[in-house]
Amino acid sequence: MYYDSRPPMSEATLPKPSNPTSDMLWGFWYPALRSAELRGRTLARATLLEVPLVLGRDAAGKPFALRDICPHRAFPLSFGRFDGTSVECAYHGWQFDAHTGQCRHIPSLTADSKLKCERISAGSFPCEERDGYIWAFMTNPEGHGADSATPPPAPELPTFSARYTIAHLSADLPCSVDHGIIGLMDPAHGPFVHQAWWWRTRRSMRDKAKQFEPIPNGFRMSPHAPSANSAPYKLLKFITGEPATTTIDFVLPNQRFEQIRAGRYWLSSRTTVTPVRRDLCRLDFVAAWNILPWFPVVSFIIHVLGPRFIRQDTEVIEKQALGLKHEDRMMLVDDADRPARWYFELKAAHLESQRTGQPLRHPVSGPVTLRWRS
Repeated sequence: MYYDSRPPMSEATLPKPSNPTSDMLWGFWYPALRSAELRGRTLARATLLEVPLVLGRDAAGKPFALRDICPHRAFPLSFGRFDGTSVECAYHGWQFDAHTGQCRHIPSLTADSKLKCERISAGSFPCEERDGYIWAFMTNPEGHGADSATPPPAPELPTFSARYTIAHLSADLPCSVDHGIIGLMDPAHGPFVHQAWWWRTRRSMRDKAKQFEPIPNGFRMSPHAPSANSAPYKLLKFITGEPATTTIDFVLPNQRFEQIRAGRYWLSSRTTVTPVRRDLCRLDFVAAWNILPWFPVVSFIIHVLGPRFIRQDTEVIEKQALGLKHEDRMMLVDDADRPARWYFELKAAHLESQRTGQPLRHPVSGPVTLRWRS
């Protein structure tokens, strides 16, 4: 994937991916599935970055993630049994430690066998539970070396009071993670894709000017008044009676945070676009809020209008996929597409930092104001 260098563009040309996972970033946490999908000793399947995973909970309820391939005959471990400590392959009964992936027992071996089971591993990934999700830290495709270094804590949704309501939404997006993410941060498609009385119309388009600043591994749309031409924001302002501010962050590899603050009221959300395969990703949205819990207006916006909003994006991506089969060139035009350009530059800078061991060279050098119409 590369930028189109035709006028009026001046962006550099990027090479096309040379292998199926070259557009995926390793060494980050990704949400594998919802917490509610892991019950008792049931094993669950998930795929992240084209790696098949088997997930479960040990006897203490702590989640684990193993590569879902037995190293013996490549049989999926998810078809096997789990006793609270070890996962047993259903083909030959090989048993693997649920957290480390080390082989603990091979039933076919005789007492005089010199084979050392502990040197065999199915591959494992650090696993944590946050905000109603099971997260896996994707070290590498094989899941080797997971215990050699302690990963940072899994991402956590910021909250600002002890009591709040939380909700989750998800959708599959039939596109690469790059197209999913730049669609997530695109400010110009709203009046066209999300036309609705409760959101935007073409007639509501206005000039916008927003300040952005660099943050570690990402960039921030600095605190600002929410869009005056969006009905949900107008409603929130009417309900709270307080002047509101919105802050939006994007952080590698795939996270968009938005925080709306109005006096003691707040709404905090996180959207992730997680690569499943090179041509498929999953959108996960979680929101928490303390805005008038006795009056379910925010719950209505999240649970009723939210799925419609996501469905509109999904339908656009499905149609875009028809064109991408024939043309994978992209034009990134002026300020409305600059966040997309920053994303590609951040990604390239991260990969270069990993290669050289040098600090990441941030593409956003300081506060900058971007202008567009939406």
